[in-house]
Amino acid sequence: MDIVEEIEIECPQCGEIFTIEVETTQPRLDLIEDCAVCCRPMTILVESEPGAVVAVRVTAA
Repeated sequence: MDIVEEIEIECPQCGEIFTIEVETTQPRLDLIEDCAVCCRPMTILVESEPGAVVAVRVTAA
């Protein structure tokens, strides 16, 4: 079982889609990342079960 999953997210500010890697060992992960395209910050909430991402929510930071 892989603990790292690659997920696609959409920047809430410019609309571009890019991928990030997240660990699924924790049930909830809160991240603040800069968009790979427009460089604006966003908050990413990832809910996981061991080995699988269950839900992803992305909002402007």
